[in-house]
Amino acid sequence: MRAFVAPTDSAWFDFLSLQPGIDEVNFWMPKPWGGRFGVLKRGEPLLFKLKRERNAIAGGGFFEHYTELPISLAWEAFGIKNGAPSLETVRESIARLRRERAGRWSDYTIGCILLVEPFFWPREMWIPDPPGFQRNIVRGRSYDLASVDGQWIWNAVLERLAAAPSSPGGAAVPSSLVPGGFTDPVLHRRRIGQGTFRVVVTDAYGRRCAVTGEKALPALEAAHIRPFSATQTHSVQNGLLLRSDVHRLFDAGYLTVTPEHRVEASSRMREDFDDGDNYMRLHGSGILVPAREELWPDPDALRWHNENRFRG
Repeated sequence: MRAFVAPTDSAWFDFLSLQPGIDEVNFWMPKPWGGRFGVLKRGEPLLFKLKRERNAIAGGGFFEHYTELPISLAWEAFGIKNGAPSLETVRESIARLRRERAGRWSDYTIGCILLVEPFFWPREMWIPDPPGFQRNIVRGRSYDLASVDGQWIWNAVLERLAAAPSSPGGAAVPSSLVPGGFTDPVLHRRRIGQGTFRVVVTDAYGRRCAVTGEKALPALEAAHIRPFSATQTHSVQNGLLLRSDVHRLFDAGYLTVTPEHRVEASSRMREDFDDGDNYMRLHGSGILVPAREELWPDPDALRWHNENRFRG
C-alpha cells in the first residue's frame, strides 16, 4: 500500500476545512495528468502537503477515481467540494495557474483526482516536513507505507485521526479510517458521495447513455436503479448512465431495464401523455454495459425496479 503526498493550494484547503459535512472532494489539477494515472489504487491515501511557509501535511483523503472533465461539469458534480465558493472562482484559479486570461465562457478541461472520506486537521496537528519531500516537487511523491519513511508518515497520520474524531468543519471522520493499532496498512472499501458516484458511473459507461447511446456529456446523468433513500449508499452497480429525459422516465416507471439488460417501455405513456412513440421504439432493445463485468448493473436492483417502479 502506498500514500501520495501532493502539494496543495492553501486557499483550496482553507476553504474546504471550514465546510461542514464534506464527504468527498475534487483534488483538481489545472491540466489533465497526461497518460495513465497510476500513482494510487482505490482506497490508498492522498495527503495534503501545504506549500510555502506552512510546509506541512494538513490532511488528506482516500483515492477513488481519476478522470478529466470540463470545469462546468466538475462544478455541477461537486459544487463547493471543488474547494471554492463558485464556478467563477474555480475558472479564475485555473486560468491563473495555466497563465491564461479567463474568458467568461472558458470551460477548461482539468484533471480530477476524486477523494472520499477527506480529513482536515487544525494547525497544531499538522505533520511538518515529511521525510524526503523536496521543495521542488511539483505533482507529489509516492511513499511505500512499508518503508521506514512511509511507516513514519502513516503512523503520524493514524495518531492524528485517532485524536481528531471530527474535522474543523464538523464532518465526522469514519471509524474505518482508524484501524486498531499501528499494524501494516490495508485497503478498505470507502463510502463514495453523490458527485463521485456520478463521475464513476459516467466513465464506467464510456460516457454514453446505456439506452440510447447518446454521447453529449451535458445531457447525461447517473441514475440510481434503487433510490438512494432505500439503500443509503452509492454504488456503481446500482447505477445506469442515462440521457436526462430517459432518466426521468426511468425514475417515473415508464421505462425499465430487465436483469437480462433489455429495455421495457410502458404503454402507459400513450395513455398518460397521448404520446410516447419515440420511447416505445426502445422496447426490447439491449443496453450498453460497462466494459468491466464487475461494474454491470446489479440484477437484483434491476429486478426491484421492474417489480416496484415499472408501470407495465
